[in-house]
Amino acid sequence: MVTQATASLHGTNIYDGSSGVRVPLLGLGTWPMTGAECTDAVAHALEAGYRHVDTAENYGNEDAVGRAVVESGIDRGEVFVTSKFNRRWHGGVETLRPGLEGALERAGLEYFDLYLMHWPNPDQDRYVQACEALAELTAAGLIRAWGVSNVKPEHLRRILEASLVPAVNQIHCQPVFAQPQVQEANTAAGVVTAAYTPLGRGSELLQLPAITEIASRLDRTPAQVVLRWHVQQGRIALPKSADPQRQRENLDVFSFELTPEDLAAIAALDSDAPPATFMDADEFGH
Repeated sequence: MVTQATASLHGTNIYDGSSGVRVPLLGLGTWPMTGAECTDAVAHALEAGYRHVDTAENYGNEDAVGRAVVESGIDRGEVFVTSKFNRRWHGGVETLRPGLEGALERAGLEYFDLYLMHWPNPDQDRYVQACEALAELTAAGLIRAWGVSNVKPEHLRRILEASLVPAVNQIHCQPVFAQPQVQEANTAAGVVTAAYTPLGRGSELLQLPAITEIASRLDRTPAQVVLRWHVQQGRIALPKSADPQRQRENLDVFSFELTPEDLAAIAALDSDAPPATFMDADEFGH
């Protein structure tokens, strides 16, 4: 079961009480950065104090992320690395293990702290098998914890019916499209929600008065307010930035709090209309 612990400089941590795995709530998203740009961005983030970095096979940057982690000189046990695998590896351990080993080789790492099924790909209907394999590989020590991404409540129900409980479900989540039904299903199952695109992408979210008025009153940036909205409610947030100053600003969200009224005002921005960047997991996958 995954529960919430106390806040620290690098974020409120989530931990699995049985394994002791802790996940910093504020991490660095890396898509679509690759190569030297990605390595430099991760290196700057680690220097600034980030201790959680998110990558994926499909991002094409596991090598760049791993290089930055290794070259940082920071003890590997202090840096939480999340990666994700594609549909070709859905199946039993004999199918998934080569995908995991290939990813670790690309990253130059001995293990991932969290390994996620990137999309359920219900058209091939092997996502429950993939989760079974993830649980076995975790028990074998190749990954410290496992989870899923872009999983809807109906997909999660089938996974739970197989007596499997992901540690995390990483989903598209931002104030104007928070997917409350998915979050509620996650919470009911003891699954932590992680938000990718937490600040929106190519949108006007950070210019909305509900955000800017709170930011002005608290002398914070609009991005800090939105990220605080995520982590104060126990969600992992993974903002992408290659700019060192913005990275530092994004990390600095644990020295202030939003009031219940602030939280409610931001939550009121939610809409049932998905943004253009949203992909439906029943129709999209890789």
